[in-house]
Amino acid sequence: MKWTEVTVSTSNEAVEAVSNILMEAGASGVKIDDALDYQNLKPNRYGEIIDLATIPHVTSGALISAYYPETVFVPEILPTIKQRVAKLADYGLNPAPNEVTMADLSDEAWATAWKKYYHPVRVTRYLTIVPSWEDYQPAQSNELVLRLDPGMAFGTGTHPTTKLSLQNLETVINGGEHLIDVGTGSGVLSIAAKAMGVGQVEAYDLDDVAVEAAQTNLDLNPVAADVKVAANDLLTGIHTQADIIVANILAEIIIPLVPQAKANLKQGGYFITSGIIDDKFTMVMTAIKDAGFQITQHTQMGDWHSIVAYLPTDED
Repeated sequence: MKWTEVTVSTSNEAVEAVSNILMEAGASGVKIDDALDYQNLKPNRYGEIIDLATIPHVTSGALISAYYPETVFVPEILPTIKQRVAKLADYGLNPAPNEVTMADLSDEAWATAWKKYYHPVRVTRYLTIVPSWEDYQPAQSNELVLRLDPGMAFGTGTHPTTKLSLQNLETVINGGEHLIDVGTGSGVLSIAAKAMGVGQVEAYDLDDVAVEAAQTNLDLNPVAADVKVAANDLLTGIHTQADIIVANILAEIIIPLVPQAKANLKQGGYFITSGIIDDKFTMVMTAIKDAGFQITQHTQMGDWHSIVAYLPTDED
């Protein structure tokens, strides 16, 4: 089969939104080449796993390449893609430069196009994310290995927003909790939660494409075999009482989630949010505080923020 590769040059903050636009336009998968991911591969307190100089990468912004089968007439959808990406500015996301290119690929080229960009990455003190095809052996006895297949449009777990979520999960998980993962994407947060000892996990995303991508990754990790993943609009129609709710999504989407999270969280539970760009931080922080949460932790990586909020008990 022949494939068409459509590549959008955009900003770091618009990566997830642009990826979703490309998938909704009929792509079978995307490759994300984000300069921020490579900055995070530099030596740090967790050590260096790969030599950054040995892999090709962008040095600023991001390139998102989507792959369309020959059944999709790509020239017809390109104007709509550019228009939708440009409209992201109306939602507070900078999509510039929004440059779109197109190229033909063979089936083999499509299947391997993204593999050279994806390597094992230590994302927290204990967690290492490894591509599904690599034979990686843990360097430490307490190291937790999460295996992901990055062949779909929902991230590899190395973006700052995901790393912040993972690091904050480590601070609140004691073992045996009930956790809800809203906007699960690749499923990496659900997998990590199970690896860290969470008992029950429910994972939700907006559409079936995301759910399928998450399920593929859940199947790669036996520890996550019992995670329930389903399509749902945030927590609409969900009525439960969880110990932890985590949401790595756009700031504008966090706002309507706040009251839903409070309704589905036990007193004494934690609400972890990420995906918050600098100029949206105050808006999200205010919404969470106004709902009655106490902020216990605020972490930042570059322009991205994550918040850990605590729902007080009657005794607090």
